[in-house]
Parts: sequence; structure tokens; C-alpha cells
Amino acid sequence: MDDPKTLVSTDWLAAHFKDPDLRILDGTMFMAAEGRNGQAEYDAAHIPGARFFDIDDISDARSDLPHMAPPVEKFMSKLRAMGVGDGHQVVVYDAKGLFSAARVWWLFRLMGQENIAVLDGGFPKWQAEGRPIEDMPPVIRDRHMTVRRQNQMVKDVTQVAAAAKLGDYEILDARSAARFRGEAAEPRAGLRAGHIPGSKNVPYTDLLNADMTMKDPDALRAVFAAAGVDMTKPVITSCGSGVTAAIINLALERIGKTDHALYDGSWTEWGAFPTLPVATGEA
Repeated sequence: MDDPKTLVSTDWLAAHFKDPDLRILDGTMFMAAEGRNGQAEYDAAHIPGARFFDIDDISDARSDLPHMAPPVEKFMSKLRAMGVGDGHQVVVYDAKGLFSAARVWWLFRLMGQENIAVLDGGFPKWQAEGRPIEDMPPVIRDRHMTVRRQNQMVKDVTQVAAAAKLGDYEILDARSAARFRGEAAEPRAGLRAGHIPGSKNVPYTDLLNADMTMKDPDALRAVFAAAGVDMTKPVITSCGSGVTAAIINLALERIGKTDHALYDGSWTEWGAFPTLPVATGEA
């Protein structure tokens, strides 16, 4: 089931490790409450040759919202400086197994770059299998990247509000059931509790196995069916701040559903707007 445009195994990466056009990215990001630092952990140990992709740095600095998708020019310049560009096959992983790496995958797809896959099980699986790691920075050579932004892959608050009102999209929320129902407080201060009216809850953890690898396509389809998702409609994904929503996008792509977008502002934006409606309880 290895697919260099969605998800590859540690065996696949080991087999292609010396390919001259392979580029590996560490896309680790932690939430503030976790008290961990992705850059520091990368500096201490990473897959040999990996570059660190800083989700918070490679973002739109003009926005008050966290790690919003960067302007095209910034994405191009940052990736060029990392030695990642046209003709490369990219594999991205993170330190949690499968978490923020999906956000990096989605960003590449948003920028029209399709030759990118998430490492299934990430750094924990790679380490557990006794595969090589290092603490040395890679040798970087500039590589030009051609970017063609795929605007249909991202939605703003106005578009999501229209979709919620019209019901012409399935809006899928990757947060936990307790947060979705409004029974648990949001980790960010000042946000209301609940969900976008009409949205459905697909907690990202339901798409993963116990070892933080992604479930197989049949199991993924069963998760979406159990959540009552109408697969004939296009999908908008959402979460707390646009990171775990991308795990749903990745899962949809794995089962062959390509008409999906991500609400970049997610609940950090929606929950802060007093004029936007909020639903609580079950969908």
C-alpha cells in the first residue's frame, strides 16, 4: 500500500534511502501544553539527511491566527533554502507517529507539489525498528521549486460559513468528541466550546492504529461511514488550528476521494467570532 503521493512505510523509506532525488523532512510540531520543542528534538536526533520543516516559521506572519498557510513566495524561498525543489520525492515524518507531518503534506499539495508522502508511524516506528539516526545537519544545495497554488484545497471562514448554511459540503471536525460536543474546554483561551453547525465529528485518532500508523483503506472507509459522512459531497476538514484536520485530508486521499479542502483558521478562528453560530452536543 506504499504510495509516494500519500503514505509510505519505514520499509519503503529504507529501500529508497539512497535515491539521489529523495528529500526527507522532519515536520514535528508540538502543542504548547506538551512542553516539547520540535527543533530541539530534531537537533538531538533525526533520520539521516532530514531537514527540519518548522510549521510555525513557514507560515503567514501577517495573520493573527497560528501557522496559517504561507504566501507562495515565502514557501518557495524557505524550501529552496532547505534544498527541496522540483524533481524531488519528499517524505515527511514527525516525532509523534502521525500528527503534524500530515499538515506538511497538505501544505505541499496546496502549493501544487504532489510528490510527497507521510512516513507511516513516523520517527517512533523508525527508531523502534533500530534504523539509523543522526544529530548532524544535512549538506544543503539550493534547488528551485515551481509552485502552483491549488486554491480549491483551502477554505476561509466566509466559505465555511456558506457551506454550513447551504449543506453542500460535508464539514468534518478532527477534534476529540468531548471538544466537538462542547463538553471540554478549548486549550486556547477565549474560544467558545462546541462545533460548526452541521459538521460531523471524525476524531483524527479514529483514523489511526494504536502504533500511530494510519488504518488501511477499508478501515478508513468504515470510520467515515460510522460518522455518517456522505461521500458524494465534497469535504471541508477542520480541527483546532488546522493541523490534525490534515490527517482527515490524508485519509480521504488514501481512499481515493480527492475533492477535499481544509479550513485553515479552524476552531481558533470560528470559536473566537461571537457572530458565528456554535452548536453543542451530538451532530
